[in-house]
Amino acid sequence: MSARLAYFDCFAGASGDMILGALLDAGLPLPKLKEELAKLPLPPFRLSARRAQRGALWGTRATVTLPPGPQEHRSSADIHRLIAGASLAPKLKAQAQGVFRRLAEAEARIHNLPVEAVHFHEVGAADALVDVLGAVLGLELLGVEAVFVSPLPLGGGRVKSAHGVLPVPAPATLELLAQAGAPLRPAPEDEAAHGEVLTPTAAALFTALGSFERPALRLERVGHGVGRRHLPHAPNVLRLWLGDSPAEARGPEVALLETNIDDMNPQLYGYVMERLFAAGALDVWFTPIQMKKDRPAVMVSVLAPPEREAALAQVLLRETTTLGVRVQTVRRHEAERHIVAVETSLGSVPVKLRGPREAPWGLAPEYEACRKLAQRLGLPLAEVLRLVSAEAADKLLPGA
Repeated sequence: MSARLAYFDCFAGASGDMILGALLDAGLPLPKLKEELAKLPLPPFRLSARRAQRGALWGTRATVTLPPGPQEHRSSADIHRLIAGASLAPKLKAQAQGVFRRLAEAEARIHNLPVEAVHFHEVGAADALVDVLGAVLGLELLGVEAVFVSPLPLGGGRVKSAHGVLPVPAPATLELLAQAGAPLRPAPEDEAAHGEVLTPTAAALFTALGSFERPALRLERVGHGVGRRHLPHAPNVLRLWLGDSPAEARGPEVALLETNIDDMNPQLYGYVMERLFAAGALDVWFTPIQMKKDRPAVMVSVLAPPEREAALAQVLLRETTTLGVRVQTVRRHEAERHIVAVETSLGSVPVKLRGPREAPWGLAPEYEACRKLAQRLGLPLAEVLRLVSAEAADKLLPGA
């Protein structure tokens, strides 16, 4: 079994627009990303991309342009509601909300405020929303199943913000990295003299979505995301390594976390699932069970990469009424999975192939894409799924 992996090589730093640029440079189609972003309840913006050079390296410079005038500052609750109302799969909503929740918790600790009282300034502006939602969508559209990040440089000096002049790294950036235990790379003197090289947006994306290690990788392509500034000590570029994990290197073991709950408000289970996916769960499910004295209860089960076990156990202990979580290591065999865009009579639809890319065993259209098509075209969802499945099978399945 191989899985599509993304490794961000942050030799010169990272920002939200550099992450977007790296994804586009690695093959994410700009028209498709714009199409998906246009479906979300975002403020007016324009996303463009062009080739640009920094030092000896060329890559893609992604730019989010906003209308002139002051930008709206949003609270943590505002952003949560905006994402909750977006037409996204639950997993993607949970990931995006997890990024901003990490930022809100960091700001709350820095300013000694409750999380609900936090108001974002730079990070709450429309361009930061596009950076975060674009990154989450872009990784999904490229079929990335796991994100990895290199040790991070921090820069030095001072930076201007809505809170005044701040030291670099910005307090929110440093707090995010501290909470994640992220590995840091010492800054050479010439690098430290040139300000911020890692933004809070990039730090939030990396700590919410990524693991800080370099994976075994069968390299497929490299994307270069170009930053705004020219730096004297290194090309201001973020490299994205994209490829598949060798089956023998990925390993078949995963952690299974379970807990039985008989005294929690049922309304909370959906939120718990969101938090678990945002913290790196591979899958989450609820099973009705009977406990002592014949009380109806729910068993919460979480499948996770072994390195996410501790973080997910903390989510269960903090967000539910459980007093303990049991953990076991299990083995699983997985079919290869690949996502491809298929042109059908209803439009372009992402389809998940099961089995080898060259000779797949089966396929399934992406549910969210078909749901949106059904709503837009006024067709029954079952009919859209049937048509897309049949047309994709004609094109992709041998002997269909």
